[in-house]
Amino acid sequence: MFLGRKGRYRMSDEVVVVTGVGGMGKVIARRQGIGKTLLIADYNEQALQAVVDELTADGHNVIGRRVDVSSRESVSGLAEAAAALGRVTQVAHTAGLSPAQSPTAAILAVDLVGVALVVEEFGKIVAPGGAGVVIASMAGHMPLELTAEQEQELGSVGAEDLLELPYVRSIEYPAAAYQFAKRANHIRVRFAARGWGARGARINSISPGVVSTKMGHQELASETGAITKAMIDGSASGRIGTSDDIAAATAFLLGSESTYVTGTDLLVDGGVIAAARSGQLFS
Repeated sequence: MFLGRKGRYRMSDEVVVVTGVGGMGKVIARRQGIGKTLLIADYNEQALQAVVDELTADGHNVIGRRVDVSSRESVSGLAEAAAALGRVTQVAHTAGLSPAQSPTAAILAVDLVGVALVVEEFGKIVAPGGAGVVIASMAGHMPLELTAEQEQELGSVGAEDLLELPYVRSIEYPAAAYQFAKRANHIRVRFAARGWGARGARINSISPGVVSTKMGHQELASETGAITKAMIDGSASGRIGTSDDIAAATAFLLGSESTYVTGTDLLVDGGVIAAARSGQLFS
């Protein structure tokens, strides 16, 4: 906010966009939206309205819009709506599905295609000096063999065409789809950095570990929950993550102290991947 000539507070012309109103999305929106126009979007209209009401009651200038991130028309409409509100300086994409929630096709549509669509469409309207963050996952850092040609395709083909790639069509299981999509998110962000940079903007991703959200607890309660719990116990931090941990990392990547950081992934997992790569995770 800044003080107008007549002594009344006016909002900045900056727009912050947050897709996904789950645990991480809501905390990021609350932290980044102060004094700015906040546009939040989600597929679930009831959940979206609840967060709009909560943040509005807390003094935020917030607008809600339903979005289907697997649809280019829907994502393009969201980007256009954001640009109509002012200068889009911050974009945080948190929408996603987990293996405990959804089948393979849905995970690929939302976590793979959805991320590519958001990166593409908001890359067309983000303001100079702006920044974007995609919430990926530490799963994208787990072993997965990809050829240079496959990485090139995952980074550059049109979003909808990703589902037609033979090695994508061959994915059968939700866990495999999730891991693959999150690795592809890292690649997509890397390839998009120059395009965003041409507009004077930056794009990065964050790979959270196990975070105490509804999705995180569903994973802990799933068939693979024991493995997930062992990952937490075997990590350097020895604890589950919080939405505030991820919001703090997001604030850094969207803020003025990271202007030389773009096209990369920030691993925020409490040391799980470090323990795994050093052979100490289950030792």
